[in-house]
Amino acid sequence: MNWNSNKAIYLQIVDRIIDEILAGKAQIGDRALSVREYAAQVQVNPNTVVRSYGFLETEGILLNQRGIGFFISAAAQEKARAFKRKEFMEEILPEVFRTMDLLQMSIQELNDCYHQNINHEKTN
Repeated sequence: MNWNSNKAIYLQIVDRIIDEILAGKAQIGDRALSVREYAAQVQVNPNTVVRSYGFLETEGILLNQRGIGFFISAAAQEKARAFKRKEFMEEILPEVFRTMDLLQMSIQELNDCYHQNINHEKTN
């Protein structure tokens, strides 16, 4: 995994797990990798994964069944989408809008780029 130096690693792991849930790669009731397995897979300290799993548990995305492991909660899709939407609205969009303003780029240009990108992804 390529790490971004601008964001804590445990939050990057959170983002990765949320993306897997939203993409349907992790389903409700699926068992998450153990802390050690996940740490080995992404080559981080197990304590970092513990922090990520704990965060996701607090958000209601993962459930911890003591002695068994972590599982994708029944509300994971809904909670993951809400978490990602909030992050997008509060952190990413303000930067996009600031950049658009600097470039004197219109909403219509952004909309056109969005539709080109979506159409391109559908054909690939």
